[in-house]
Amino acid sequence: MLKSKIDKATGFEKRFENINTVVFENSSEASKAVAQEIAALIQSKQKENQPCILGLATGSSPKGLYAELVRLHKEEGLSFKNVISFNLDEYYPMEPNSINSYVRFMKELLFDHVDILPENAHVPDGLLTKEQIADYCHEYEAKIEALGGIDLQILGIGGNGHIGFNESGSLQNSKTRLVALDHITRVAASKDFFGLNNTPRTAITLGVKKIMEAKRVILLAWGEGKANIVKKSVEDEVTNRVPASFLQEHNNAVFILDKEASSKLTRINKPWLVEKIVWTDKLIRKAVLGLALDLKKPILMLTDADYIENGMSDLLADSGPAYDINIKIFNKLQNTITGWPGGKPNAEDTNRPERAEPAKKRVLIFSPHPDDDIISMGGTFMRLQEQGHEVHVAYQTSGNIAVADDEALRFARFVIDYNEKFGIKSEEADNIYKKAQTFLENKKNSEIDIPEVRYIKGLIRKGEARATSHFVGLTDDQIHFMELPFYETGTIEKKPIGPEDIQLTMDLIEKIKPHQIYAAGDLADPHGTHKVCLDAIFEAVKALKPKPFMNDCWLWLYRGAWQEWGIDEVEMAVPMSPDQVLAKRHGIFKHQSQKDGVVFQGTDAREFWQRAEDRNSETAALYQQLGLATYAAMEAFVRWHY
Repeated sequence: MLKSKIDKATGFEKRFENINTVVFENSSEASKAVAQEIAALIQSKQKENQPCILGLATGSSPKGLYAELVRLHKEEGLSFKNVISFNLDEYYPMEPNSINSYVRFMKELLFDHVDILPENAHVPDGLLTKEQIADYCHEYEAKIEALGGIDLQILGIGGNGHIGFNESGSLQNSKTRLVALDHITRVAASKDFFGLNNTPRTAITLGVKKIMEAKRVILLAWGEGKANIVKKSVEDEVTNRVPASFLQEHNNAVFILDKEASSKLTRINKPWLVEKIVWTDKLIRKAVLGLALDLKKPILMLTDADYIENGMSDLLADSGPAYDINIKIFNKLQNTITGWPGGKPNAEDTNRPERAEPAKKRVLIFSPHPDDDIISMGGTFMRLQEQGHEVHVAYQTSGNIAVADDEALRFARFVIDYNEKFGIKSEEADNIYKKAQTFLENKKNSEIDIPEVRYIKGLIRKGEARATSHFVGLTDDQIHFMELPFYETGTIEKKPIGPEDIQLTMDLIEKIKPHQIYAAGDLADPHGTHKVCLDAIFEAVKALKPKPFMNDCWLWLYRGAWQEWGIDEVEMAVPMSPDQVLAKRHGIFKHQSQKDGVVFQGTDAREFWQRAEDRNSETAALYQQLGLATYAAMEAFVRWHY
């Protein structure tokens, strides 16, 4: 049985959660726990001399699970000889050796590393003719039925609540079939296919009926990006608009979540509605700000009745009346606002987010991609520079995969034209251009770029990043291109963080000895690059902690184009005037390769500058709604304590 490292919904909480949910500290711990359950099932079936029928999923969610199963096989002797597996789905059409094929995915992550018999590993065939699909799907289900059904089914969950590729609108009795993929699903997958135009429109999927017939169902969900759909699936009504909600009617289903994916569940997000709690400062702030926003009232307008009618009478009894609580929270929120992100010199700083001294600080801004600095904290970046701090920016990766092929070819052609115009003869430049041209003209969907093309794309982004830094006012010695090795695979899938990534990060921090570090805490980044870059910083900071200069180093986390900190989390909010918003926009425009058609758009059709402006103005609007001063825009930060 799965045992959570955090908690499990019991008793009164069942009024909110209609599916058993187990929350773990992180996806790694959760994956290990699920792997142990699978291993126990396989071994119990072996003792009974019976096959173990597993339903398997693909995508990012089960990767840690498969890695742990491989470890159990190699290090603890777990055998898969009695395992018969059926994968949920496959894109159609899809060649099995394509880098985006689920056949290849399963081989590379699991099948090639364990002793499962090849004939026992089933993945839907993406090479069928359309005329063959109906019979094939019927046979796929017949094989499962002949074996007595699926013993344990692993699922992920899509942003629209799909399970397998059973999209919104699928019925509970739906069978294995060819389906049209929802636009949301295709956009989410487009990062793997280098753009929406290359992303398949159809797929073969196991039907909901077969999933619901599985003896045990385990759904995995990681990250803040899944939090809203998890809540809908677990707490809201059963509806075919959210196929994962069907699992409320399964008698042995469980959602396995990390902290972030569970964050919107009522017992996590509003625990005071579930049980009597100890009201910490953090919970009081979260509850009061949430109440004000829900009721669309300024903080200072909340009444005793508002608290009582919204499940907060305990807080009122402990710390009331409402007026006193309101004043306390209002002042705390007001104290997050500062026009001096590096600290205001010669000022009383007790209630300010940053220290007054030293008046001139060394600042190191880490930017995972070459544009995250200006997109995510461009106003703060410029203000730090204008206020006389020694600002350095470190671009952690080349960002080369996010440049369109035609853009790379255009820049390569520019070199040829430049040489020709100025009478520079370079056979090497001509050969590189011809090689790149030939490759790009014959490039297959999702084919990995040759090194020459990757280098050209990297140079494009490097030039744009340098232009932005110059625009802000930095000199070349304040601009650092790290090109962390984990990133340089040429594919969406990156290497895990390695010692070299951490060492490069440590070396730069030790060289600059900053008083402030700014890092991207945006874990909803669809590439996953932000998380790896942040992990490298965390590891570097922890390793450097004994160094004397680290006693004066504060680490601030910003978020990117994809999301913002919750208003209750913000510890520093830097306001921006209309002119500063415009200046930030012009800084973002220096990244021409990311304008008018981004390779990795995500689920948001807006350009990055539009997302940034909307997000910053929305943050300012929240402050205004809560009764504070009105600003054009605000950038928000949270301090990380190490």
